[in-house]
Amino acid sequence: MSHINHIIFMGVTDEEYEELLSCGCVRVAEYRKDRVIFRTSDVTREFGILISGKIHIENIDLWGNRIILHNVGVGGSFAETYAFCNVPVMVNATAEADCKVLMVNLDVLFSESTKGKTWREKLVYNLLSFSANKNLVLTDRIFCISSKGIRTKVMTYLSAEAVRAGSKQFTIPFDRQQMADYLNVERSALSKELGRMRKEGLIDFCKNKFTLTGFNKDN
Repeated sequence: MSHINHIIFMGVTDEEYEELLSCGCVRVAEYRKDRVIFRTSDVTREFGILISGKIHIENIDLWGNRIILHNVGVGGSFAETYAFCNVPVMVNATAEADCKVLMVNLDVLFSESTKGKTWREKLVYNLLSFSANKNLVLTDRIFCISSKGIRTKVMTYLSAEAVRAGSKQFTIPFDRQQMADYLNVERSALSKELGRMRKEGLIDFCKNKFTLTGFNKDN
């Protein structure tokens, strides 16, 4: 069986991947839409890499208020910090659509039985590189939620998405409620602000497809 095309398996041969499967270091799991994969207070030594579908990382307080902290797309990972640090999960990882996930077991990866395995050093190095790049993505959300005012939050988020897409036209991974949750603002206030920005010629949009229109053409 050929392994999944992902950065953490860079340099790993098909034979080595078969050994990873057989020893339980990795496994493939499937989750239906709305299934909570990891729940707040869970303790896990596994983390996931999304093969197909979509996952939202959410914080839900005791009153039921939800904030979307991160959207996990295909190839993205989740819960690795909690798995590495062996501390309780502080968020929910919820399947936003039917998902297929590759689970990586750190207890097996760092066990005595894997010492000397040709794939172990490759996997550890690739995980380090992958985690560093993910931190850059998470920084984008910090910029968004630390911005003052709804318009600044929206402009910060849409600017980052445009840079990521390499185009002034792009599709975001959220519907309007999810976008409001992600930016930590009220949905009605977000919709009004988006409407004002469109009237002012700053943006255009249809559902989750956006175009940045009001920008300096020299930039």
